[in-house]
Amino acid sequence: MSQILPVVHILSKVLMLFALAFLLPLGVSIALNDGAQLAYDEAILITFLSGAVLWLVSRRGKRELQTRDGFLLVVLIWAVLPVYSAIPLLAHIPELSFTDAYFEAVSGLTATGATVLSGLDTLPPSINIWRTQMHWIGGMGVIVLVVAVLPMLGVGGRQLFKAETPTPMKDSKLTPRMAETAKGLWQVYALITLVCMAALWAGGMSWIDAVVHGFSVMGLGGLSSHDASMAYFDSVLLESIVMLFALIAAVSFSTHFMAFHTRSLLSYRFDSEIRWTFGVLGVSVLVLTAFLLYKGFYLDFPEAFRHAAFNTVSVATTLGFSTTDYNVWPYFAPLWMLFLSSFVASSGSTGGGIKMLRAVLLYKQVYRELTKLVHPSAQVHTKLGTQPVPPKIIYAVLAFLFIYVASIVLLSFVLSASGLDVFTAFTAVVAMVNNTGPGLGQVGPASTYAVLNDFQTWVCSFAMLLGRLEFFTLLVVLTPVFWRK
Repeated sequence: MSQILPVVHILSKVLMLFALAFLLPLGVSIALNDGAQLAYDEAILITFLSGAVLWLVSRRGKRELQTRDGFLLVVLIWAVLPVYSAIPLLAHIPELSFTDAYFEAVSGLTATGATVLSGLDTLPPSINIWRTQMHWIGGMGVIVLVVAVLPMLGVGGRQLFKAETPTPMKDSKLTPRMAETAKGLWQVYALITLVCMAALWAGGMSWIDAVVHGFSVMGLGGLSSHDASMAYFDSVLLESIVMLFALIAAVSFSTHFMAFHTRSLLSYRFDSEIRWTFGVLGVSVLVLTAFLLYKGFYLDFPEAFRHAAFNTVSVATTLGFSTTDYNVWPYFAPLWMLFLSSFVASSGSTGGGIKMLRAVLLYKQVYRELTKLVHPSAQVHTKLGTQPVPPKIIYAVLAFLFIYVASIVLLSFVLSASGLDVFTAFTAVVAMVNNTGPGLGQVGPASTYAVLNDFQTWVCSFAMLLGRLEFFTLLVVLTPVFWRK
């Protein structure tokens, strides 16, 4: 117990700090008199008091966190915060079960965008703002936000930052101190978010919709204030704005940080992930446009290109908005889009999946092995840019890929064994693990995850956390060796 107390002590401070997150939707609720004020009053009171009680219990266990403590704290924060995030939903939507409320909160904080709710257009505006504000908080990472204020909390942040961003993570030390790094990333994140909201408002959204969708886009989450998602607006301009900022959010924020810090665009030029991301997306959009025209699903190029471009970018970057029910497209198109969500987003972005950096390393390692088969004596190195990649990084990426594939297979079997059809089970797991949101089959873009039973919902909640924490952070805490002294 004495080993866990330091972790509980920091968790208590995180909870008390997290209570402040409810102030924005509370302010909106009061300003608009939307009837949800009591839900936030309860959330603030319960969250703060829980943190205060834990602080009193653990106040004598304060010490500098070790690496093992960092992993445990990260997992606890991501598992516990959804409980408190669900309070406004439970308080205002009494028919909502705890299972569904927890799922909705996990979906929000992991920036997945899967929902069990319908009738979003009639929900109080503050509830929809809270649902997508969770995207914004979780998109960059709750832990990075905490690291920004850890000096105030009296604990170092490097262990948390390392646990939150498993290797390989480029430019992990952008400034001399972790707190400065976290603050710099959040400042850039907040600035781009404000620009995104302003652009959406100027494009024709109400200010409430602009805030809701601005949070959602920058967190690459996908929750909306309308059941029809972006189809509700039927606006090419708004779809173009969303695509632009989704692509910005899919780029590493360390690259954005360096661009702002140096006041130069050179950081984008030297970021190899950007070239791969835009290249893969560009080719995919053109191929899917031609495919939909060939299949006769759309009769003219502009309409086919519009829907292919928006939905491909949205799903591939793990945003998850939709302008049409692509579940009814010929299977190749939505499956290819879901496949892209596995790797298109950059490391250090708010997107999910294995990240483009790992995908590029895997591709180069495969090419190296093929070259060695032809020229066994050749000295061929796997490189990123001009720098050779150390073998330990390659091994880590290969292990990550194995865990990624194994998790998808095993969880798909679990959902299938619970009664879900194989196609829905597989695509749901891929969407959860990649933090994409809508799957296919029964959980496509035109439906919700309310079709799942409680067991299936908990499996999906676990899959979202597993993907958001990039597998190792969560799985290492579940191993017996982690708990040995």
